[in-house]
Amino acid sequence: MSVSLAILILYIVALFAISWFAKKRSEGTTENYALAGRKLNAPLIGVSIIGLAVGGASTIGVSEHAFKVGLSAGWYTAAWGIGAIVMGMFLAEKYRKANITTVSELIERHHDSKAVVLGVICQIIIQLVIISLQYIAGGSIISAIMPEIGFKTGVMISAVTFIGITFIGGMWSASLSNILNIVLIYGGIAIATVIQFTKVGGLSGLGVNLPANIPWFDPVAGVGIKGIMSWIIVLVTVNLSLQSIIQISLGAKDAATARKGFVWGGILMVPVGFMSALLGICAKAAYPTANAALALPQVIVGLQPILAGLTLAALWAADVSTACNLLLSAGTLFSKDIYKRYINPSCDESKQLSVMRLSVIFSGLVTVGMAMMVSGILNTIMMGLSLTAAFSIIVIVALFFPKYACKAAGFNTMLVGLVLLVAWQLVPAIRVFPHVIYLEWVACTITYVVTAIVAPEKKVLPAVCPEEETA
Repeated sequence: MSVSLAILILYIVALFAISWFAKKRSEGTTENYALAGRKLNAPLIGVSIIGLAVGGASTIGVSEHAFKVGLSAGWYTAAWGIGAIVMGMFLAEKYRKANITTVSELIERHHDSKAVVLGVICQIIIQLVIISLQYIAGGSIISAIMPEIGFKTGVMISAVTFIGITFIGGMWSASLSNILNIVLIYGGIAIATVIQFTKVGGLSGLGVNLPANIPWFDPVAGVGIKGIMSWIIVLVTVNLSLQSIIQISLGAKDAATARKGFVWGGILMVPVGFMSALLGICAKAAYPTANAALALPQVIVGLQPILAGLTLAALWAADVSTACNLLLSAGTLFSKDIYKRYINPSCDESKQLSVMRLSVIFSGLVTVGMAMMVSGILNTIMMGLSLTAAFSIIVIVALFFPKYACKAAGFNTMLVGLVLLVAWQLVPAIRVFPHVIYLEWVACTITYVVTAIVAPEKKVLPAVCPEEETA
């Protein structure tokens, strides 16, 4: 058995041990399982949002992109950090005070049931796409450690681990395991970056071995200002309305804790992307003809065995931290907003908790199939996340301007967002903006405003709103 494989196995054992430790805390109610009983402190909120953001896309995906365009690929993770800071500064407290479990509950307070159903479907689709990309990154890492088992088997091993951890311990499991994950990610990638950069001969060595026609070390030129701004707009949008992110803020013990955790998490996640990008550049110098997605694992396998094992475990930890939160989020949405609302409204807490756990397994199995069909990690994830523009508009109105909320506008806005995303793929003539996210914001905003003018009916709200009740 190789040293790298032994370290990965020990890491997997440690993750399941943490999950079993967390299992007792997650029992009893769906709130304990899905929201850690709303008892997370600021450090756990911080590592949870870092863990969600710094996944396969922020490590393997950034490295894959840097292999082609250079250091500017690191802006992807920086954009995640900016999004988390914006969420922390402006919305985290409001979400926590709203005392909800899913974003659909907030939508339902001001819009009709059609908006809730379409919203749940769209949120689940978005999260399934991102989960499938974590399997791709995880499969790349495992196949680098054990080439004889192949990429697809690596995907299956990743899926079993991700699903198992989430199934056992829910939010407590995801949050506590993220402490180990973040230590591994930051330590492993930082050490590997320094050693690999030195190994290829520093800047002078890279200059000799890299193609001369790409701005490898320009912080902007490779991706371009338009591309970087598109990432920032997409990921700020995502942080405002994606269920898995909102669910982390809802798990905080109070509103101030939610705000603090997101701001510090956003600040701390920025360096990882640029370190991953530099590793991708080193991979290009060392393996110029390699597959871009496999280049970073190949570079790391060539390091000293113990360091290689720790770094590969760190990259795999990034996939674990993201996939677990997303699987939990997808299960929460189905059990709370589909099963409890429409299939079995009279179910008790025990039954709903069982359905939530089964939903985690089902979501995981669906995404294994999806993982075998998608390619290009960053491009795929950017398209899927763009759909959150419609949600962001709806929740901004609900949280900041509730008196202007329109009952029919929620469904119309989400429908336009979904149609535009499909049309962008199929009809090149509508690509008048540099990225679909700009079109989504413009079209969805116009849709909400026009609907509110043409059909201004409001939803009847209770005399006392839940946040006042809680206060």
